[in-house]
Amino acid sequence: MLVTFENVTFGYIGVPVVREVSFTIHEKERVGLLGGNGEGKTTLLKLLTGDLTPDAGSVIRKSALQLGYLEQSGGFSSEATVYGAMEEVFEEDKQLIARLRDTEQQMATADENEMRVLAARAESLNRRIAARDSYHFDVRIRTVLGGMGFGSMFSQKVSTMSGGERTKLKLCRLLLEEPELLILDEPTNHLDVSTLFWLEDYLASYKGALLLVSHDRYFLDRLTTRTLELERGVLTSYKGGYSQYRVLREEKRKEEERLYEKQCEEIAKLQDFVDRHIVRATSASAAQSRVKQLERMERLEKPVPPKKPPRFRFTFDEQPYECILRAEHFDLKADEKLLLRDASFTLMRGQKCALLGDNGTGKSTLLKYLLSGDGRIAVGRYVKIAYYDQENARLDPADRVLDAFWGVHRGLSQTEARALLAQAGLVAEDMDKTVAELSGGLKAKLALAMLEAERGNVLVLDEPTNHLDLPARESLEAALREFEGTIFFVSHDRRFVEAVANSVVVIEGSALHPFAGGYQDYLAWQKVQKTQDVSRESAPKAAGDGYRSREERAREAQRRNRVRAIEQELAALEEEDAALAEELLSCGRDYVRAQQIAARQTEIAAKSDQLYEEYGTLIE
Repeated sequence: MLVTFENVTFGYIGVPVVREVSFTIHEKERVGLLGGNGEGKTTLLKLLTGDLTPDAGSVIRKSALQLGYLEQSGGFSSEATVYGAMEEVFEEDKQLIARLRDTEQQMATADENEMRVLAARAESLNRRIAARDSYHFDVRIRTVLGGMGFGSMFSQKVSTMSGGERTKLKLCRLLLEEPELLILDEPTNHLDVSTLFWLEDYLASYKGALLLVSHDRYFLDRLTTRTLELERGVLTSYKGGYSQYRVLREEKRKEEERLYEKQCEEIAKLQDFVDRHIVRATSASAAQSRVKQLERMERLEKPVPPKKPPRFRFTFDEQPYECILRAEHFDLKADEKLLLRDASFTLMRGQKCALLGDNGTGKSTLLKYLLSGDGRIAVGRYVKIAYYDQENARLDPADRVLDAFWGVHRGLSQTEARALLAQAGLVAEDMDKTVAELSGGLKAKLALAMLEAERGNVLVLDEPTNHLDLPARESLEAALREFEGTIFFVSHDRRFVEAVANSVVVIEGSALHPFAGGYQDYLAWQKVQKTQDVSRESAPKAAGDGYRSREERAREAQRRNRVRAIEQELAALEEEDAALAEELLSCGRDYVRAQQIAARQTEIAAKSDQLYEEYGTLIE
C-alpha cells in the first residue's frame, strides 16, 4: 500500500468537493483519474500529496513515501543549464563515484592493515554504485532529455525557456528521480506526437506506481489498469483502462436503474396491498406484515442521471466548388526561421485533413497563412471558412458571455443565442459572467458555439480539443464526423485525429508531405518506413548488379511471396482487432469475455509488431 483514502471529505466555503471518498493505490499500480472540468480532480491530488488537509476522514501514506507530482502548470525553476538541472538528481551517485576513486587512490599507497579497511570500503561502495547503476546516470539524462525534445538544448539556461518547456523539464526531473508514486496531471500537454509516443513507451516500463490525469484516451488505454471517476464529489473505481471503463460505467448505470425500478415496483405492490387490506379484519394482519416489510426495506437512492455532454452541430447553406483552396510554391517563415520551402498544398471539397508535425514546425503558422489572403493562395468559389483559434483571441475578457456571442452573430435572437450556448454546455448562470471568469473548458465551448453559428462550409481548426473534457471531446468528434463540409485541422489528440481525419499532411524537413489515408494508415506506413530505413542502414553494400544464380532468384521469389503473405496477415489482424473493439463495447457485464478480448488484442498487437519488423527486413 502506498496511499489510502478513508472516507475523505473536503470542500471550499462549506461546499463539498469530494464526499466520503475511499480508495487505495498499491505498489506498481497504474491508475487513471477521470472527471469533468471543475469536478475536483486537482483537489483530490492535493489531498493525496498533503497540500490540502481533509475536513473529515484520513489520508494514510506509506512511511517515507517517495512521491513525485507534476501539476498542469508546474513549471521548473532553475538558473542552471538544462543538463546541469538534470544532473542535480544524481548528486549522490556522483559522490559515491568520487568516494570510490578517492578510496582506490588511497589503496595504491596503503599498508597491509589499511588495505583491508580500504578494500572493504571499496567493496561496499561498488555494491551501492552497482545497485544504483550510478555509472550510467549520463546515459539516463541524455535518454530522457533527448526523448522529451531537449536533445539540442543541453547548454541552454532553464530560466530562458517558455512555461511549457519548463513544465516538460519538471517532468524530465521526475522521470529521472523515479519516485515510488508518480502523479502526472495532464502530462501530454505541450507534447508533440513523437514525444508523446516516447513518453508512453518510457512510462510503460516505469518501475513505480502511476496516477494519471489525462484527456488523451490512447495514453490512458496504453498505461492504466484501473480507472477512478470523480463525479459530483463521489469517487467510483473501475477495472481496466479508458475503453473498458466506458463499457463498465454504462453497464453499472443501467444496473442501478434496473434495481431502483424493480424496488419501486415492489414498494408500489406492497403499498397497494396495504391500502386495500389494512381496514379489513380478515386481512389486516397480512397488511401489517407488509407494513413492517416496507419499514425494514433499505430504500435505494434514485440514480442520478449522467451529466449531459455538450452537443455540437455544424451546418452550412451552400456547397463550394470542388477545389477549396490551393497554394503553390510558397515559403513560410516565422521570426526569420524558415518553416517551409517551396511548399504546395491543395484542399479538396469533402476532405477532412489533419495537419501533423512536431512542435515548432509551423502548423499553426501554416493555418494562419492559408487564411491570410496572400495572392499566391487561390480560394474556390462559394467557399465560406470558419476558423477556430486555439488562443481564442477573438474573445474579449471583459465581455459578458452573451455579449461576446452577439458581438459576432447579431442576426440571432436572444432565444437562439441562449439555446446554442446551452447546447454547448454553458448554463444560464454562465450567460452574465465575463469571459475572463470562465474556465478554459467553458471558453472553448463558447468559441465552438460561435463557430457553429458562422455556418461555414469549410472549418479550419487549431487544437479544438484543448481544455475540453472527455465527454465534450467525444461530442465534438461525433459532430465533425457528421459534418458534410470540409475540415482542415491541427490536433495533438490522437484519438480525435483518428476519428475525424480521412487524409493527413505532415510537416517534416521544411516540406509538406501529403498522405492519402486516415491516421492509422499513416502510422502503419510510418512504422514500415522507419523499419525499412533501419534495414537499409544495416544492410551490407552490394558489390554490383551482376548475374544472379538460380538459387538467388529462388530466394528472391520466396522473399516476394513472404512479403505478400505478411501484408495479407496484417490486413486480417487489423480486421480482427476492429471487430474485437466493437465486441468489447457490447459485451456488457460479461467480464470473462472482456478479459478474453483484451488478451487477444494484446496478442494481435504483439504479432503485428513482429510482422512489421519482419516486413521491414524483407522490402527493398
